[in-house]
Amino acid sequence: MTDKHQKKIGVLGAGAWGTALAAVAAEAGNDVILWSRNEDVVSDINKNHENKLYLKGANLSPKITATAETSALRHCDVLLLVVPSQHLGVVLEAGKDQIDPKTPLVLCTKGVEIKSGLLMTEMIAEILPQNPIAVLSGPTFAIEVANKLPTAVTLACADESLGKALSKTLNNRSFRIYQSLDPIGAEIGGAVKNVIAIACGIVEGKKLGDNARAALITRGLSEIVKLGLAKGGRRETLMGLSGMGDLTLTCTATQSRNYALGKALGEGIAIQDYLKGRITVAEGLSSSKSVTELAQSLSIDMPICSAVCNILHNNANIDETIAQLLARPQKAEA
Repeated sequence: MTDKHQKKIGVLGAGAWGTALAAVAAEAGNDVILWSRNEDVVSDINKNHENKLYLKGANLSPKITATAETSALRHCDVLLLVVPSQHLGVVLEAGKDQIDPKTPLVLCTKGVEIKSGLLMTEMIAEILPQNPIAVLSGPTFAIEVANKLPTAVTLACADESLGKALSKTLNNRSFRIYQSLDPIGAEIGGAVKNVIAIACGIVEGKKLGDNARAALITRGLSEIVKLGLAKGGRRETLMGLSGMGDLTLTCTATQSRNYALGKALGEGIAIQDYLKGRITVAEGLSSSKSVTELAQSLSIDMPICSAVCNILHNNANIDETIAQLLARPQKAEA
């Protein structure tokens, strides 16, 4: 990666977050190629400089060119990976011959792959073993980022010089990037917070009060830290933007898709009815299962994530599940 500031940035995935990150990269002075398999989205971005399907209300820079061809990503200086977690591996496998092995990959998707139990970075390393990998995570809502409201995130990369170069390439006046050497910690925080947000949404939907939500956020952070440390992450990372910061935002704002899903469940709406016709992905739906299974494989007790998994995937009764959580044996906080 050269030191020249203006670069060609590829963005794999044109959902709300991918589109917002394309706007970030363009605002930082780069030319941007935004890939989507949806031809209507491609046409809307190229003709109207909008993505009305996924990010209505954001005007996009003419520096952003959309495409449905992965071959257009071949000569990018940086590639941002923003495909939903359970589909990212399939997309990378299909397009790996089009990706230069020297191109830095920035993971912007949050989750653990269900079929393998791998973190996204571990899965990417198996498919594209030569490419350097960084993780971008933090408290962000796509529409606020696209509309240039102040935002701060973590960019984590084990290669400090590459991390600095990537940060310089993507940083702009409204999108402030803090650097980290801990991609595992940043990734764990982003994956698990979506599960805790569903739990907080359920609390809101059941009208259990702010005390209960605050307790869930705090104990949820404890679960994030336990899993992060077990996977080799650092405690300080999980107390920063990509851990506590992202958790706080996702668990307290109705813009959060995961919080909204939990709220609907708490109000008694069946999950099949809630999901019917929706085009956006609540990553916590799949992550609740994969995170819980990963924790079990590491012999880590994560009762909140396990409870959410049972509600979403095992048809557990919400009231009974809450009662079981409250009946757990008392213990020291730390």
